[in-house]
Amino acid sequence: MFSRTAKDAVILGLFAAIGPFAIDMYLPALPSIAADLHASTAATQMTLTLFFLAFGVCQIFYGPVSDMIGRKPPLYLGLALFIFGSIGCSLAPNISWLLAFRFVQGAGASCTMAIPRAIIRDLHTGIEATRLMSTIMLVISVSPILAPLTGSALIVPFGWRAVFVAVTIAALVSFALLIFFLPETRPAGERAPVSVRGMAAGFGQLLTDWRFLGLTFTGGFGMASFFVFLATSSFVYIDHFGLTPTGFSFFFAINAAGFIGSAQFAAPLGARFGMARIVMGAVSLYMAFAVLLLLVTAAGVDRLTVLAGLLFCAYACLGLVIGPTMVLALEEHGPLAGLASALGGTLQMAAGGLMIALASLVFNKTALPMVAAIALCAVCAFILAVATLGRREPATQAAE
Repeated sequence: MFSRTAKDAVILGLFAAIGPFAIDMYLPALPSIAADLHASTAATQMTLTLFFLAFGVCQIFYGPVSDMIGRKPPLYLGLALFIFGSIGCSLAPNISWLLAFRFVQGAGASCTMAIPRAIIRDLHTGIEATRLMSTIMLVISVSPILAPLTGSALIVPFGWRAVFVAVTIAALVSFALLIFFLPETRPAGERAPVSVRGMAAGFGQLLTDWRFLGLTFTGGFGMASFFVFLATSSFVYIDHFGLTPTGFSFFFAINAAGFIGSAQFAAPLGARFGMARIVMGAVSLYMAFAVLLLLVTAAGVDRLTVLAGLLFCAYACLGLVIGPTMVLALEEHGPLAGLASALGGTLQMAAGGLMIALASLVFNKTALPMVAAIALCAVCAFILAVATLGRREPATQAAE
């Protein structure tokens, strides 16, 4: 029998994977969508940017509401919106309608980012929270491996619209799991009063907490580098290097594998050395590999194996950054867990959307603009980590 923690990890992981699955499964379809809807590359990439925008901004609504009325009701609303948006995407007659429904889809999916992290904070703190977060990330990490391959398998015989039919079915399954298997973790006695003033005070407290902001953006710029990769890699791998959608899915999975494996070591390494030390070491290596990739690419080395190999190393280091920074950012904000998770997620998505927009402005279907944006994200994450965690970690925290 699975333990309660294991069941929670699987269910929360499936919820949290909905948004990434709606992105990763869709990536091999971007060139096909551009051709089928007679849209430019920039307009097609905008369907991803709008999803990220809604995915990030709408967390501001779900998080505080979940503090006030419980975790499950906002999940019901968000999943319903996601299902509606997915059906609309599958029927979109042109790029304008697809853009609109992708925004709705992202607005619904954002609940699955903010609320599961708040649920983790309801249940655990410290190393236990990191362990649960790592387990959830393992479930989520199935998405970068299986989703592009599944998307390619659907696109070839059925076309790109089948991708949205598939994510609709996945959301319906998640809706059923929410009804029957996920208990409410925010008891009525612990809920925040329904108050605009209380929400404003909570936002003010978090926005003046420099440790919270530093940790949020350290992880946020790491995530932003992966968002840039999501938005541009299909064009680089398929149009520039000449891979098939299946070949792209294979290399995309390789790039994600390092992140998946290393994330599982975050909790045991954090227990032994302290999470702050692990973050500092990992973010330093992440920056080193990203900058090395930029220098090699700028020097004229245009090889798929070099690109994929150095990205694998960089994202393996990033796997030890994302989970621990989330846990550390929420650790001191238990009473505001939903609001803190939502604000953190919104700020991270905003950083990701900004970097996608910047990369799109200079993107020319070669690898250089993509790796330049990834290196910029890595340098920003490193600077923020030094500013936030550069001081020696207290022994009590290291021993948690």
